[in-house]
Formats: sequence, structure tokens, C-alpha cells
Amino acid sequence: MNFEPGNLYHVYNQGNNRQKIFFSRENYLFFLKKIKIHILPHADIVAWCLMPNHFHLMIYVKDVSVAIAADSIHGVTSSHPVNMQSRPVSRGNEINLNNNIAIMLRSYTRAINKQFDRSGNLFREATKAECLTKINGITPAFFCSQINVRIPEKEYPQVCFNYIHQNPVNANLVKLPEEWEFSSYADYCGIRNGKLINRARAAEFGLVYSCLQG
Repeated sequence: MNFEPGNLYHVYNQGNNRQKIFFSRENYLFFLKKIKIHILPHADIVAWCLMPNHFHLMIYVKDVSVAIAADSIHGVTSSHPVNMQSRPVSRGNEINLNNNIAIMLRSYTRAINKQFDRSGNLFREATKAECLTKINGITPAFFCSQINVRIPEKEYPQVCFNYIHQNPVNANLVKLPEEWEFSSYADYCGIRNGKLINRARAAEFGLVYSCLQG
């Protein structure tokens, strides 16, 4: 995955052979904690949805690589990012978004394998990341295969935002998007005050109320 700061991306993966990846409410909540730990140092979460056998994240990338405290590298105490401009940074004391996504999925897989006394891959090997603001003529087929987009750089973020929140409805899991607990829709429509999403960042792209418009 090639991430560039200042762009929106649709990041997604699904269970290997389309198997389930979430088996209980606790699994969903545990994965959300992993997102906070591994994604937020690099990116703002604009939208998210966890489905029984896959997940969607819409993120705004701030930093591809982020410096971390030395004791964090050795697993001692601190895992907080430090200011990259405050001291020289080498490969030995920085983390990058690609690696953190891989670590997040491996860590979650280990937990599920331990829970169910299983082994092997839980997710597909390749996590996908489609740039929504720098299209270069490529259509993200995952959610745009049947629509005519005239101005991709402006319309893809809107389409993706709506697609992510409508996913549980399209999969016949619920009748209304607000009925699905494990997405950011409830935060945008005001029935929950979740802290994972960055509403100000979404507003920069005009996305705050789009899911409420159907």
C-alpha cells in the first residue's frame, strides 16, 4: 500500500476465504481498540464499519511514519508518538502506517486463534487501500463499479462515505444504518458520541451529513 500524507484512503480487508472475523460483540470492540492504537498515530478516521467478515476504514493520512519513544521500541512502557521535529529520527525509532496495519491484523488474528484454539490466517494476505482524492484515472471497483462519477477527486469521498455506512443495510444485516452498532453512522447522526472519528476532518471534505441524506 502506498500512502501519501494529505489524502483520503479507503482501507479494507476481509476474512480469508470470506470467513468470519468477528464472532462476538467483544471481538468488535477489541478490534476498535486495535484501530485506535495502530491507525490514529498516522491518520484521522473519517468513517468506519466492521462487518462480520470484513472491515472498512476511511482515513485521512497525516504522517506515513511517526517517531516513537525509545522505550516503546523495546516494549517497556510508553507507546505515545513524539514530535518528529524535536529530535533526529532513524529507522530504529519510528513506525509506519503499512507496518502498523499489518501488526494490527496479526495481533487480532493471534487473539482470535487463541480464543478458538485455531491456527492459520484470519484475514486475506493483502489489505487494500484505494486513494479517494488522487485517482489518476483508476476507479475503485470495490464500491464504484456501477456508478458514473464525473469528478472523481470530489465525488469518490462522498460515494465511499455513503457506501461504508450503507454496507450493513446492503448486506441485509439491518433495515436502517443506525441499527448497526459497529459503524460510525451512529456518531454522525447524533445517537452516539463516539471518539474514534474526526468530525472536523470529515467536514473539510463536506462529508458530515452525507450519510443522513440517503
